[in-house]
Amino acid sequence: MALGLEGARASLEEVASATAKAAVEHLLSLQDPAGWWKGELETNVTMDAEDLLLRHFLGVLDTDVAVPAADWIRSNQDPDGTWATFYGGPPDLSATVEAYVALRLAGEPADLPHMQEAAAWVRAQGGVAAARVFTRIWMAMVGAWRWEDLPVLPAELMFLPPQVPLNIYDFGCWARQTVVALSVVMAHRPARPLPFAIDELVVPGRRAPEPGGFFGALDRLLHRYERLPGWFLPRRVLRRAALRRAESWIVQRQEADGLWGGIQPPVVYSIIALHLLGYPLDHPVIAAAFEGLQAFTIEDERGRRLEACQSPVWDTALAVIALRDAGVGPEHPAIRQASDWLTGEEVTYRGDWAVRRPDLAPGGWAFEFANDHYPDIDDTAEVVMALRRAGHRPEAVTATADACRRGVLWTLGMRSRNGAWGAFDADNCSRLIAALPFCDFGEVTDPPSADVTAHVLEMLAGEPDVPDDIIEGAIDWLWSEQEPEGSWFGRWGVNHIYGTGAVVPALVAAGVPIIDARIRRAVEWLESHQNDDGGWGEDLRSYVDPAWRGRGDSTASQTAWALLALIAAGEAASPAVAGGVAWLVEHQTADGTWDEPQFTGTGFPWDFTINYHLYRLVWPLMALGRYLEAMAGTGVQL
Repeated sequence: MALGLEGARASLEEVASATAKAAVEHLLSLQDPAGWWKGELETNVTMDAEDLLLRHFLGVLDTDVAVPAADWIRSNQDPDGTWATFYGGPPDLSATVEAYVALRLAGEPADLPHMQEAAAWVRAQGGVAAARVFTRIWMAMVGAWRWEDLPVLPAELMFLPPQVPLNIYDFGCWARQTVVALSVVMAHRPARPLPFAIDELVVPGRRAPEPGGFFGALDRLLHRYERLPGWFLPRRVLRRAALRRAESWIVQRQEADGLWGGIQPPVVYSIIALHLLGYPLDHPVIAAAFEGLQAFTIEDERGRRLEACQSPVWDTALAVIALRDAGVGPEHPAIRQASDWLTGEEVTYRGDWAVRRPDLAPGGWAFEFANDHYPDIDDTAEVVMALRRAGHRPEAVTATADACRRGVLWTLGMRSRNGAWGAFDADNCSRLIAALPFCDFGEVTDPPSADVTAHVLEMLAGEPDVPDDIIEGAIDWLWSEQEPEGSWFGRWGVNHIYGTGAVVPALVAAGVPIIDARIRRAVEWLESHQNDDGGWGEDLRSYVDPAWRGRGDSTASQTAWALLALIAAGEAASPAVAGGVAWLVEHQTADGTWDEPQFTGTGFPWDFTINYHLYRLVWPLMALGRYLEAMAGTGVQL
């Protein structure tokens, strides 16, 4: 006999409570004894291909590394012989070129069927000439492409002061560290030839596209500058001084873990740059960098692979919030350990952000274990909320409260002129940078985004003494960013479901009534994009094709984001929320988590995306906890 409406609700709450309890137990089992959580940060095989290329370039590639790396790369090849940059994605030319060359380095013969298929597809797309600039730089470093056929990135860029357009601080921090190191590499134009030719990846007569307009003319002028003879004194003096400045800049920004920025591109290019400047492989700086890369390495039955980054601070903050949402009390040892660890991770160093904010006192948190030069605003907002939710034990109250206070003040000081927040810098919005011929891959600036601004607004809404004009300015900016159909763009998560899942709870927390017509429009958008199975999903293609917005296979993290928005908007008892909760209940695995091969995290929209392995657990737990609280006024009692 079918249950009545009240019985169905009670039944759903009961199974949702059991689902949340299993998720809590699984999440608690993943905590490190030191107090942190860290899920694998999965990206694509270019990380592993470039690791093999780096080791070949430095002369240290051996079979112990190459063979298991090749196993991983090969396992990610699609049936048509290509490689994508995300699960279920279309073939990517640059990824396929780099993966193919890496397999050849690992000893894979070119005449094997899967290699022939890859090479044929690459040729059909225009060959290496049609690949992105960064791929062609790698090919130049291994003698398979001409440096003269690449855009110029002069080391003299180091002389431009922050007030002058195109200076290094106009780049986003991730691009800045990459560009400085690459300017050294491109000044040397090294070539350490591969032990084989890659003619099968080349289309005879095909040339890389040449930039036009002002920047095309500038690039041609810079090429002429590069062709000046070595004895030409002004160029020689400038170049030597620029390289010395770049060397000092790079070395000063090496982190305690031996890496740069905690992300792969600056690390590999900084190693190469310093090596070209004369640093031997056993130099402490280089040795520390390789030790840091080893910490990014995962080896298991699937092969050897590298994380592009690691996210312990972010993961730990989200885990604390999820556990507290699920009713785990502040006195629980896991919450206490996490709170102590997060407090100890506060960044008190004046990093590159101080170039634009010289009078601002340091504070905040970074994403990684060690990245003191680049704390970020998104992490800081989530950590402050996590620490506030965790409560302050008497023996830790002063340290934690002071860290939160400094984090809030630093975040307020990092507000951009438009009243919103980017991730790492304030007012990092140069339009000229993206137009450079060199910048053909991913975001190179860090303008304010709806998701970061929403997390900051949600954090500030719970803080005392925040000026009303700052709250109101953030709200007004978020309204200005709402899409006509009701959603918000997601800069750091995929995509409009992530943006909307961040913004709606923040607006409600800041006092916007749930009956506001714009909140109702967001609710309608989410409800209209719910899948027939009750869940939500959004394919990465939404970054390049609006028809994909809010469309895709249901995933645990994206279903949770939609639920967080709907519950905040007062829709906990709605059929849409019931369907989403039921999807989470039905798809939980036996060990208390969820399967999620899809990439729902974003590094660069479309160009570089991420599968955060902890997203499939922490976000659903948050959603289930808030659902149960909204329906019953209690959490899951543990």
